[in-house]
Amino acid sequence: MQKKMLYLVLLLPYFLACSQDHKKLNEELIKTDPKNYTYEVVAEGVDIPWGMTWLPDGSMLVTEINGKIYHFKNGVKTEVQNVPKIYRNGQGGLMDIEVHPNYAETGWIYFTYGSTEGGGEGGNTCLARAKLKNQTLTDIEVLYKAMPNTKKVQHFGSRVRFDDKGFLYFSIGDRGENDVNPQDLSRDGGKIYRFNDDGSIPADNPFVNEPDAKKAVFSYGHRNPQGMVFNAHTKEIWVNEHGPQGGDEINVIKKGANYGWPVITYGINYNGTPITDKTAMPGMEQPLHYWVPSIAPSGMEIITSNLYPGWKGNLLVGSLKFQYLEMLVLQDKKVKERIKLLEDIGRVRNVRQGPDGYIYAAVEHKGVVKILPKK
Repeated sequence: MQKKMLYLVLLLPYFLACSQDHKKLNEELIKTDPKNYTYEVVAEGVDIPWGMTWLPDGSMLVTEINGKIYHFKNGVKTEVQNVPKIYRNGQGGLMDIEVHPNYAETGWIYFTYGSTEGGGEGGNTCLARAKLKNQTLTDIEVLYKAMPNTKKVQHFGSRVRFDDKGFLYFSIGDRGENDVNPQDLSRDGGKIYRFNDDGSIPADNPFVNEPDAKKAVFSYGHRNPQGMVFNAHTKEIWVNEHGPQGGDEINVIKKGANYGWPVITYGINYNGTPITDKTAMPGMEQPLHYWVPSIAPSGMEIITSNLYPGWKGNLLVGSLKFQYLEMLVLQDKKVKERIKLLEDIGRVRNVRQGPDGYIYAAVEHKGVVKILPKK
């Protein structure tokens, strides 16, 4: 009993500091104006939608975590055939999907999923590409498979995006091995990876000349990135990632940078004990923004559309925990205001701006909704 009391006394300054941080962050202005928009469901019958992308004809591809890809065209839903075998375990399954920037010429579709390839028990995150012919995946190529396989159920990631130079980025979470994977360049997990569009390694990747490093790694020290967007204005890849209890982050990805997990964090363990007493260290990046308490961020998008008065240039992030879409008003890479949208709609798994300029949100047990500005 005396040891327990001594332990709590020693931790008291840490918890007081955390409490002050919580209070400061929760005093940020969060408001809702439901008069500016409404929404309609445009893709029904997808239980846990994860990724969505668009083909040149305006039709939509939506992934369902249990291993299905649906093609929605003119209000008709068709299941795509010949999807690879999916390792569905815990947070893992069929995840993100994205078309090649020059899809009309190449026909390539990229997607991420849990895979058992490589041997051993369990699975890990995999990146593949394929072509779509007659509602069937063909020419399937595995571009990258994380190893080793594990039976752990958490932190698969995973998002995939292109930048304006044609480089392909994708994320893998730490796979529940936070003390092993994120800070070790020789291991997969807790990383952002960069490839050429064919899966080859760019010659200027930051760790290509380090003997034991994974050559595809672009940044490291991540926990579980589940949102990713290319910021066309700043020419940067931005990600959001789940913290533990508190400490969800938005990070601006820099070549070769270390984002600190688990050496530094603004979160604590789920049982209330500290992970570390450090929130900053030399050589480790600070987040653009962090949430305390956690919102469990998911998909992320930067609004470039003119369809929503006053919204252009702001950042959208889905919340799994609080079941809304959050709009963060940005000024000079700082969050000036947080605005709740789609309150109580359900767990928002993804958000994308479509080629038509409208914003679409993937909501668990509802499907995909289209946000409509009120005139």
